[in-house]
Amino acid sequence: MKTIKLLFIFALSATLFTSCYTETLVDTIIVEPPVERPITINELLNSYELWYVDINATKGYGEVPFLQKAFTISFIQGVLYANNNIVGLGYTGDGFGIDVGAYNAYNMILDVSHDLDGFETFDVYQINANTIELYNPRLDTSYFLKGYQRKNFDYDFVFYDNIHYFLQEYEAWEKTFTSEYGAINEFDHENYLQFLAGGNDTTFRSSKDELGLNPNYIFWDYTGVYGVGDVDNDFYLKTLTLDYDFMGNEYFELTVIDDETIELFHPSSKTVYRFLGRGYIQYLKTADGKTAEKKRKFRKDKVDNPRENTRV
Repeated sequence: MKTIKLLFIFALSATLFTSCYTETLVDTIIVEPPVERPITINELLNSYELWYVDINATKGYGEVPFLQKAFTISFIQGVLYANNNIVGLGYTGDGFGIDVGAYNAYNMILDVSHDLDGFETFDVYQINANTIELYNPRLDTSYFLKGYQRKNFDYDFVFYDNIHYFLQEYEAWEKTFTSEYGAINEFDHENYLQFLAGGNDTTFRSSKDELGLNPNYIFWDYTGVYGVGDVDNDFYLKTLTLDYDFMGNEYFELTVIDDETIELFHPSSKTVYRFLGRGYIQYLKTADGKTAEKKRKFRKDKVDNPRENTRV
């Protein structure tokens, strides 16, 4: 009997001990949250199809040429694509633009070998869900890019917000139409216009040469200052002011008909003109190897402080 009692006490003690241990063990279990894997630089660069270069957000005094040219850049399997032109925006390269170089991305570092501008390296920082910073240590300058998918990127906004670059993308604009209505005026005699890239982006030239000439053979007999402006409540209508010293400022309402045709309405005479773009300039390289010195920068949309202009 005594033996049975001792065995019972031992079994009960073991059961109680095991129960207490189990409760203590359960009470001290800590459930750790899953560890999130940091996004890699290639995942970040490929999270959006298009990166819009917000040129006005740039910090620093240096300039990376290929970023100054580009409206958007894209990173596709080691190839860098860019939309450098307003003409064809949204259509060229299925919306990506043209192949402008190669890139290598690792450890939040981006190395770019541009076909014309050579090698540049950047430190890459994610600012928010759709914004990245490309910091160039050589120039101590940062560019800020906003990410979009092609299907929700507002190509029209970029086009009309940068009409002055569109005007620069042809070697000449040839007058193809003058309305029969409207008062006779001095501008009736101007057959060609040219808007020059580079410098301060405000220089235009005009010519009275006969129609049908190759742009290379046009004699530009006047050089002046121009400005492009906005119209309240009509995003798709712009103003164009040409400063002629002998005629004063010629003011027009500018409408884009298509990628190579513009219409100018001259309010003072009620005359409508149409100009066709001749000699398309692709900003990187052309069939004959020519390149144009175009870069985007902050601008003013009006003509001010016009310099002295002369008819040759």
